[in-house]
Parts: sequence; C-alpha cells; structure tokens
Amino acid sequence: MKKSRLSFLDRYLTGWIFAAMVFGAAIGWLAPGVVPFLNRFSISTTSVPIAAGLILMMYPPFTRVRYEELHEVFRNKRVLGLSLVQNWLIGPVLMFVLAIVFLRGYPEYMAGVIMIGLARCIAMVIVWNELAKGDTQYAAGLVAFNSLFQVFFYSMYSWVFITVLPGWFGLRGAVVNISIGEIAKSVFIYLGIPFIAGFLTRTALVRAKGREWYDWNFVPRVAPMTLVALLFTIVVMFSIKGNYIVRLPLDVLRIAIPLLIYFVVMFLVSFYMGRKLGADYSKTTTLSFTAASNNFELAIAVAVSVFGINSGAAFAAVIGPLVEVPVMIALVNLALHFQRRHFGGSQSVEFQGACASNRGL
Repeated sequence: MKKSRLSFLDRYLTGWIFAAMVFGAAIGWLAPGVVPFLNRFSISTTSVPIAAGLILMMYPPFTRVRYEELHEVFRNKRVLGLSLVQNWLIGPVLMFVLAIVFLRGYPEYMAGVIMIGLARCIAMVIVWNELAKGDTQYAAGLVAFNSLFQVFFYSMYSWVFITVLPGWFGLRGAVVNISIGEIAKSVFIYLGIPFIAGFLTRTALVRAKGREWYDWNFVPRVAPMTLVALLFTIVVMFSIKGNYIVRLPLDVLRIAIPLLIYFVVMFLVSFYMGRKLGADYSKTTTLSFTAASNNFELAIAVAVSVFGINSGAAFAAVIGPLVEVPVMIALVNLALHFQRRHFGGSQSVEFQGACASNRGL
C-alpha cells in the first residue's frame, strides 16, 4: 500500500492547535474590542461564528459514514448498553463528585464544571475519534444516541445535579431553568445540520458518480475542512474569554484539575470496559472517546443563559475546551499506543500521522 503523504497542516497539527489556543486568548486580552464585535454575531445564546465552525468541523466525518450500514451499530446491545452507562451514569456522577471535592467553596465554578459533565459529546469527539482511527459509523450512531438523551434528559439532569444534590452535601444549589426545546435547538445546530448534510451529500454523489469515485476523490478533498474549522473554532472561543483566562490564572488551574482527572479517568475506565467486553480496537476507542468527551458548547450556552455571560459558571464552562483539547491530543496518542500494544497494530503512527486516515477509506 502506498504510504500517505501528510499535508503541512497535518504534519504539525499539535503545534497548530496550541498556537490557536494561545492566539485566541491573546486576541481576547490584547484587543478587547474583538469580543463585542464577535458578540454582535449571536442569535440568543448561540455564537454564529462558533456554530459555523463546529458545523463545518463535523461535516467531513459525516460524509464518510456508510449510512446504508448504520443499522449494524445497534445490533450489539451490550456495547450500546455500556455506552449508556458510561455517558449517563458514570460520567455525570464522576464529574459531580470531582466538582464538590475541588470546588465546594466556589459554587458557580462548581455548577459550570457539573454542566460540562452533563453535556455529552456531539461535536469535537468526531474529530478525536477520527484521529485515533476509531469506528466512524459507531461514533455517528453513539453521538446520535447521546443527542436524543440530551434532548429529553439534560434539563432534568441539570436540575437534579445542580439544584437538588448539592443540598445533600450541605452545599448551596442553584435554580436551573432551561427547556427541552432549547436543548433540542443546540443539538440540531451542532449535530443535526452536519448529519443531514453528510447524509444528503453521500446519497446524491454516490448515486451520481459511484462509490469508488466518492471514496477516493470527494472525501479526500473535503477532509482538510475538519482541521481548518477546528482551529478556527478554538481561536474564536478562546478570544471571547481570553481576558478572563489571563487575569485569573489560579482560578483556571483550580477548575482545570477536576476536568483533567475526569477526562483521563473516563477514557481509561471506558477503554478497559470496552476491551473486557470483547470489542475490537476501533469500537473500543470510539466508546472511550464518546465517554470522555463533552459538549462544551452546550455547557457554555446553558451556563450563559442561566447564570449570565460574566458569571463564574460561564467562566468555568469555557475552561472545558482549554483542558479538553490538549488532553484529547494526549489520549489520541495513548489510544494509538494501546492499538499497537494490545490489539496487534502493525503500523507505528505518531499523532500527527493519524490524520492520514482522513485521506480516504
């Protein structure tokens, strides 16, 4: 097989991501007029630039999903059940425990961190799963599965975990008032639009040009869009809260510690459970990243709508991607290491090289 040659962007992806984080934070700190300008492009609590970045970021992976075979995802009831337990029992409870242990003296920060734990993956997990050579079809199915649960249960979960449970531990709760309709709107924006676009693209072009042309010509051409949109989204998000991140470094560290523990523990526990269940590498990796990743965009939107843009909860929610991005980069490398060590992977792949799989199927 001919070895894929990486593009300039792929080869130095790790450096680009960190540069985007620093550049975005610097813009927010050094150019305060940028934030009001970006806030002008908002509809309710939705930032149009961020929404556009996330939609474009998710579109290429969804063009690779073989929708005609998607029903196979739900045949393994054990894997689906494990994902349900990981995402809607272990994840929320673990984040709640970490929040009250590390942030019990900071109720708004605690609420923001809990919201991150409750907002399950529907966006950037697609990227991490692709880079780690996970199963794209399973990722799409599990993301859709989690999205339905978010629509119906996020509001109830938020009320229980932020208003009711803290009182059991002698902590002050907060009133959370967000409707299922608002959650459904967020899910549709960040998941539904690229999912529908990917489905329509594949259906139309495979029918018109054939599957071979689609897989080896169209898919490689749109693949770089994911990484470009990822960098754009990081710059915009970090620019919006860059001034707070620079002025409150100790608070950033205080919030980052429970998030770091959460991401690593959820990934390792999920990987162990998936392997014990007998899943292959691609499905085990997909299970692990869908369990460890969170929909920080939803957490930010909820925190802003409930507590306000300048609240501690909104600030804590923004720290989510600050921690998640570098941790997920490390976990992609770890997953590829596990593949070589435990699943007989024969190809030695650095993280920057993982993107080569985006060139074709």
